[in-house]
Amino acid sequence: MKIVAINGSPKGENSNTNVMVDAFLKGAREEGAETVNIFLSEKRIEHCKGCHTCWLRGPGQCVISDDMLEVLSLAGGANVIIFATPIYFENISGMLKVFMDRMTMIGGPQSQKDKSEKVQDSKSPTAQSPKLMIIASCGHPDREEFQVVSHWMRRVALKMGMDLIGEIYAVQGKLLTAPTEELKSALSDYLRLLEAAGKEIAADLKLSDTTENLLRQTHFSS
Repeated sequence: MKIVAINGSPKGENSNTNVMVDAFLKGAREEGAETVNIFLSEKRIEHCKGCHTCWLRGPGQCVISDDMLEVLSLAGGANVIIFATPIYFENISGMLKVFMDRMTMIGGPQSQKDKSEKVQDSKSPTAQSPKLMIIASCGHPDREEFQVVSHWMRRVALKMGMDLIGEIYAVQGKLLTAPTEELKSALSDYLRLLEAAGKEIAADLKLSDTTENLLRQTHFSS
């Protein structure tokens, strides 16, 4: 089992988002999974030019020479890919969006309708495809801040022919790195819950109803 996080926070290792990712991956490792946490803030990923040369040359044959192929190589063989991001202006970070735009290089010109028909005609079309997850944090206490990202992830999963097996969202994300004294115990409990989630994904490729509900209900108050 290999679980790879594509960490799209500009603050990298010191981000609120990474507190969540780190706890999740810790639990996964305890269950025996190999984990990789890729910080896009440490990579040079340039904007997609939209030239679609990669569609003619073949997957991965991009005209841009940067760290994109290195990231794809690190993610190679993953059973689970996690997109991790803070919420910026009701959406994913610009850093993660630039990376996702460049994912065009592993795709092709087929429309989603064409892909769906091809999947139906194939005997085992996505048997080896990685599963997808999203881990995100926002500074506000309102969980509606994640609506756009949740919809986007479902579209990404559909476009890539992958299963979305988990969405983990944390409100009031600043408290993850700077909790008040009275919230430190609650934060410790939340991190243990994230570790449990990591163990469940590593073991069964799904979150239990109990863990999923507890993660959804967690709400810090300062």
